[in-house]
Amino acid sequence: MRLTYYGHSCFLLETQGKKVIFDPFISPNDLAKEVDVDAIECDHIILTHGHSDHVADVERIASNNPDVNIISNFEIVNHFGNKNIDGHGMNHGGKWAFDFGTLKMVNAVHSSSLPDGSYGGNPSGIVIWNDEGCIYHAGDTALTRDMELITMMCPALTVAILPIGDNFTMDYKDARVASDMVDCDNIIACHFDTFPPIKVNHKEVIDHFTESGKNIILPKVGQTIDL
Repeated sequence: MRLTYYGHSCFLLETQGKKVIFDPFISPNDLAKEVDVDAIECDHIILTHGHSDHVADVERIASNNPDVNIISNFEIVNHFGNKNIDGHGMNHGGKWAFDFGTLKMVNAVHSSSLPDGSYGGNPSGIVIWNDEGCIYHAGDTALTRDMELITMMCPALTVAILPIGDNFTMDYKDARVASDMVDCDNIIACHFDTFPPIKVNHKEVIDHFTESGKNIILPKVGQTIDL
């Protein structure tokens, strides 16, 4: 498994010979201005919820990848289906075997609406596993006891992608607790620094996790991480 960070909560996962992009919010993000959105190749787009800072570049990426498939909740898939983008709708607790591995949709505590104001369904976290490993992208979420269910229902995590920016999601201290709940010592941060309310002190974050014997990466835009 390989991850490339495109800013905010957007990652490109390369696994099983497939490319899967999470929550593409790139072109409106000043921190990701060096990323060439039109050069991104992917087979699937996974959307954790409908907010604009997670779906802004869906249509642009889909136009450059005409065979792309959206994976999200039922409402979001229908929304983009009306724009002639194919998708696979799911909901909390469901799992499905895709060509890149098994995907399970898990709970996230947040809100969800689409940029046009329409209902965006329930927000979600995503767990993906295959022979190369198991990855959890928490999406936008508060700390929730439901995270403990992941250890019961999914394989052991290779890495967990957790939001740390506070204000709209949990902060880094809550994320450290979340790492215990999902029994994972290897954390990649997301949803930080993009906007003033979610700027973080990187040293404080790293020290807090290190003191607990955990590893956390606050990735730079464009950084690629081999898992």
